[in-house]
Amino acid sequence: MTFDFDRIIDRRNTNSLKWDLMEARYGVSKDTGIPMWVADMDFLPPDAVNEMLQANAAHGINGYYGDESSYQNAIVSWLDRRHGYTVDPAWITTVPGVVPGYSLAIQAFSEPGDGVLVFSPVYHAFGRAIEANGRKVVESELVQRDGQYHMDFEGLADLVDERTKILLLCSPHNPGGRVWTEEELRELCDFCLKRNILIISDEVHHDLVFDGHRHVVTATLSEEIAANTITFAAASKTFNLAGFMTAAAIISNPEIRRKYVRQVHACGLGPNRLGILATVAAYDHGELWLEALLPYLKHNEERFAEGLEAAIPGAKVMRMPSTYLSWVDMSGVDLEFKEIVNRIEQEAQIATNLGAAFGKGGEQFMRFNLACPTSVVKDALGRIEHVFEDLRTQATIG
Repeated sequence: MTFDFDRIIDRRNTNSLKWDLMEARYGVSKDTGIPMWVADMDFLPPDAVNEMLQANAAHGINGYYGDESSYQNAIVSWLDRRHGYTVDPAWITTVPGVVPGYSLAIQAFSEPGDGVLVFSPVYHAFGRAIEANGRKVVESELVQRDGQYHMDFEGLADLVDERTKILLLCSPHNPGGRVWTEEELRELCDFCLKRNILIISDEVHHDLVFDGHRHVVTATLSEEIAANTITFAAASKTFNLAGFMTAAAIISNPEIRRKYVRQVHACGLGPNRLGILATVAAYDHGELWLEALLPYLKHNEERFAEGLEAAIPGAKVMRMPSTYLSWVDMSGVDLEFKEIVNRIEQEAQIATNLGAAFGKGGEQFMRFNLACPTSVVKDALGRIEHVFEDLRTQATIG
């Protein structure tokens, strides 16, 4: 079976956040620009997803969804065969996306003014969710070593206090693409257990891990760790289903689960019918699609890293063992950061995420979404090469 990830699909005027709001947010035209910002893919999902949508439309009725057993079983089977994570269906609570899911957990397990620990720079929605709920962002800045991010365990104890109630963990890490090792996760979880800090583990990118690396589900480390962990998983990033706003909160501890479910019910939330059906279709029939996608993304990552570093003297791409989000350090470029951004966004007409939004340590970075046809990556590199030609000339003369 073959999958055509090279196909160009026109997403303009389809109410696409990625394409149709690009000009309003970045000044980058949707007609001539390249969107390499918000994390969704420009690929069709597995055929089974769209076949499900067609069958649902043919039936014609879209009432409230009931009986989540097929959905729960699809999640249980996927997590077992892909990650060795044994889940009881009763542990699963459906929520309208990972971000709303952990926002509900922040509300349920902390009070206004309490601290939420994060490792920054980190996915920008973390800080927004924490602050919007009146909690304090406690940032532990990641340390760069050997071209990768590492947790600063030595400085952790000085950052937290008795009002630090939650660790919000990004695993795999966004934006750095870091796949945390079992040893790192154990040390971090032991730190939290000793201080009664609840672990909220956002593992939405867990399927997008390249050969040579292995994602470790936090809750698999021990029963004690599992009892202190809420795991969030979804098919959204894996299969490009973000618009269905469906995710799973997985909680083995019955007391924590009861408290969390009360918070979900207090908000009057229920499952999204199409989101449930799309998740089942993807998990039950999308594995071959994913196996074809991963090397395609890896090829894009390798091509982009090599091409961008050659195009912009001093730029350094953090090589990513997971995700499709390339994290580029511009601190070594002989230009002011705002000038680099201007050249990429306004001259090259490429929309990216700016690193300052990801917190401490991200100020001189830009994040590029590479989940697009390779021809688009090639086009982007050509544009970048053109607008930084003067820097390469200066470097050659120097």
